Amino acid sequence: MSEPVVETRDLSMRFGGVLAVNHVNFTLRERELRCLIGPNGAGKSTLFKCLTGQLSLNHSNGRVLIRGQDVTGWRPYEIVRLGVGIKTQVPSVMNGLSVWENLWLAARRIHGRAAAPDEVTRVIDELGLAAIARRQVGELGHGQRQIVELGLVIAQRPWLVLLDEPAAGITGGETDRLVELIQRINQTAAVVVVDHDMHFVRMLGGKVTVLAQGSVLMEGTTDQVLSDARVREVYIGSRAK
Repeated sequence: MSEPVVETRDLSMRFGGVLAVNHVNFTLRERELRCLIGPNGAGKSTLFKCLTGQLSLNHSNGRVLIRGQDVTGWRPYEIVRLGVGIKTQVPSVMNGLSVWENLWLAARRIHGRAAAPDEVTRVIDELGLAAIARRQVGELGHGQRQIVELGLVIAQRPWLVLLDEPAAGITGGETDRLVELIQRINQTAAVVVVDHDMHFVRMLGGKVTVLAQGSVLMEGTTDQVLSDARVREVYIGSRAK
């Protein structure tokens, strides 16, 4: 079994009287695809923000480690420098710039000005964005914008990718394409996907971690999760039928 690339050790995060993450021990291994699910208020987005440095851990308990390095309290840009690609719920694209320009800015941060154009070409080809490469991002539909945001992530060639609700607001064929792209990313990178859409999670495959009231309720395959009475009770209910 490969060494862990991400670990949380007894991680807790409290907001006033609310314990949003409750002594969570989470492990992700090299090139693993993990879906993190749970009902509203389960703590999944808070855990994601702890992993990505969006929340200060200075007043929390426990630790976050990336490839064995303690990154507790690090800021997002410091974590990105380790080779981590992050897509948050808040859009990171610049609406007034073209798709090509957005990708160039992302690529330049890692690869430098001279190598950035070749990297942009690679990403455009890989994601099938040639038809919209010169269009402003603000003109695109929601599904197209989601794909462009994925492009910003993979332009940095990360070995670890953290995605917060990448399927939000997309339907039909866009979902199929997104699943294909995430699975392709997973060929070279470990991936964590936070989402609540069980159809999307089932399509992705991989291992699933279920959170409830800030704690890990269970981990297993999608089929194991769907068939577990506790999970059905706290989260899935009739949608699992």
